[in-house]
Amino acid sequence: MKNTALIIIDVQNGMFLEENPVFKWEKIILNLKQLIDNARINKIPIFYIQHNAPIGSILERGSEAWEIRPEVTPAPTDIIIQKTTPDSFHNTNLYAELKHQNIEHLVLTGIQSEVCVDTTCRKAFSLGFAITLVTDAHSTWNTSELSAQQIINHHNQVLRWFAETKETEDILFKNEVSIQ
Repeated sequence: MKNTALIIIDVQNGMFLEENPVFKWEKIILNLKQLIDNARINKIPIFYIQHNAPIGSILERGSEAWEIRPEVTPAPTDIIIQKTTPDSFHNTNLYAELKHQNIEHLVLTGIQSEVCVDTTCRKAFSLGFAITLVTDAHSTWNTSELSAQQIINHHNQVLRWFAETKETEDILFKNEVSIQ
């Protein structure tokens, strides 16, 4: 089995605001907690990607909205990568950290399906990583044209060109990506 890492993109308080929380947020948090627990038991490295938005934006660095969601708080051994664009690799040390740990396979989760998750998945593929997109552990919001569920379904379908797609339970209970 290839050396694996769990990647959690932009699961920050600002994505869960009471007036407009990310679609199916309770289920996303539950699935992420299961993946995190399973990764820790199996000594899989966990990388949190934290978006830093400009001053005055919802994810402004240092604000409460910028903080990682408390239900999925990083452990001291987890790595937090700061980013400023949808691409988790662009102008960050993510690639260097993954290479340092000999990681070849990424289990991808997070927010926002059509922006940061999509961009990071495609870039990881271009960089030569094997990828598993966890189809029920990424999310977004409705738009005026499409429902959040339609966007998620579309990206689960399109990103199959770049990643294997699995649900949380298939990763957890079959241990297909849990052992390095």
